[in-house]
Amino acid sequence: MTEIANGTDDGPPDEGGLLSLGEKPYSWAVWEADCWMSPEPFDGAALRLPGQPFPLEEEWQWEYDYYDHTRHSSLLHQTYQHGSVLLGSDGPGEYWMLVVTGPQRGRVWWLRDGCAAPYADRPSDQPGGDFLQWVRDWHVGQGWWQAE
Repeated sequence: MTEIANGTDDGPPDEGGLLSLGEKPYSWAVWEADCWMSPEPFDGAALRLPGQPFPLEEEWQWEYDYYDHTRHSSLLHQTYQHGSVLLGSDGPGEYWMLVVTGPQRGRVWWLRDGCAAPYADRPSDQPGGDFLQWVRDWHVGQGWWQAE
């Protein structure tokens, strides 16, 4: 990540471009999720743990899947706090992150209220999925997240 840039003002996100390593977007600390299903609230001030394993290997839509607090609350918190660095935000509740540990290492994931998904999962004809491809797409404002 720092070989490309350690933060930049360029890019389409609402919160000021590519974040510097370790930085959090402003909305991270004040975000109140509509689809946060854990009985323990989201804590945007909590220490992020990039050295801990990132817990997901495929897309997870907890707002639609059967959600069991005893089985899923820890997974939900780990998805937001473990094994990644934040890249930027497209607005409150929509965050881009680079996974730095585990089988998804090197892939960019999108977190939004109710879902976490790897960048290359939609649509299937979209090439890439690695950090460099995501930066190129994000910098020019193209990708599956943009309205056609």
